[in-house]
Amino acid sequence: MKRFLVLALLIAPTQLRADDWPQWLGPRRDGVSTEKGLVEIFGKAGPKVVWQRDIGEGYAGPVVAKGKLILFHRVGDGDVVECLAADTGKSLWTLTYPTDYRDALGKGDGPRSTPAIVGDKVVTLGAQGILQCATMEGKKVWSRSLTADYKTPLGYFGIGTSPVVEQGLVLVNVGGPKAGIVAFDLKDGKEVWKATNDPGSYSSPVVTTVDGARRAIFFTRTGAVILDPKTGAVIYQQRWRPRIDASVNAATPVVIGNLAFFSTSYDKGALLLKLGKNGADEVWNDESVMSNHYNTCVHQDGYLYGFDGRQEVGPNFRCVELKTRKVKWDQERFGNGSMILADGKLIVLTEKGDLCLVQASPKAFRETARARLLSAGPCRAQIGLADGRLYARDQKKLVCVDLRK
Repeated sequence: MKRFLVLALLIAPTQLRADDWPQWLGPRRDGVSTEKGLVEIFGKAGPKVVWQRDIGEGYAGPVVAKGKLILFHRVGDGDVVECLAADTGKSLWTLTYPTDYRDALGKGDGPRSTPAIVGDKVVTLGAQGILQCATMEGKKVWSRSLTADYKTPLGYFGIGTSPVVEQGLVLVNVGGPKAGIVAFDLKDGKEVWKATNDPGSYSSPVVTTVDGARRAIFFTRTGAVILDPKTGAVIYQQRWRPRIDASVNAATPVVIGNLAFFSTSYDKGALLLKLGKNGADEVWNDESVMSNHYNTCVHQDGYLYGFDGRQEVGPNFRCVELKTRKVKWDQERFGNGSMILADGKLIVLTEKGDLCLVQASPKAFRETARARLLSAGPCRAQIGLADGRLYARDQKKLVCVDLRK
């Protein structure tokens, strides 16, 4: 009996350890959390609010690692990197730099890119193109301007791609002339390599392993790019973008084993590539399967769940079988939102601020809970989940709710 108790104590911490949410779309950049024991339903009042606080504007999602939350928001004429205690919301430090960015289309002036926490450092990218690295204690390490150094255009809505850090390199969808994709040294911010002449997009890159080799996958304004993250050598490139110029590519490529799924709107649809160590092959290309305008699909057991259609008209919420391209269910005019797959359910925050739970099943659309969580402007920031707590923001408030049973 004593041996059993000792063994249980040794095993329990590993089994109960929850995912952090340290970067765009979570620890694996796929919108999936390994958290278990989450609520199945909640009432109209919503789940228990642990804490909430007033914040500045922006669409940068909250990220969490080792009990600390990084919030990237705009307050007045400053872009503010702020560290909070994840369990209480108490501010631990702030790091501010000036900005005069103004969105030409009136879509808000705050940062769009979600920070990346890597070890004792955090990397941020502002709407005006300021790429910055700081310690998790609030000390600035380095900073550089992508618009000044690479003539990066601000596009329709400022710069909105979220950097990924791979083996000490910060990989960014820069979009400058002869600097479509650039790698910076995490230690000092110096350029390590640059590749392609592709214009930038609002899509964020993902890194995966293909036949034992690390590969970075980008969705630029021009199309799909696969390269060696260490050297910048381009392994594969395919022009794949909407026909009209007034369009954006925003969804992150979804990696499923040796497959990579790309999706955009504007009558373009979806592309599936089979990845190889030295290139890729097109599996299918279909306008009717899934059209992600902004938000990225999540995948489970051969099925994709995502928002199909233009954000302005209210996308459908859809489940698609990846292999056959069959639409299993389609919830019309559900609206846009950010989403996390965890514990067999889809946790969705709609743009209007409703928190919803939807069963992750291809059998039928089944929403088990819905409550208004936020109400100040469009909720376009990616939600985060860590230690059973969900973190969500709009243009005025950051809230933490407990999703544990």
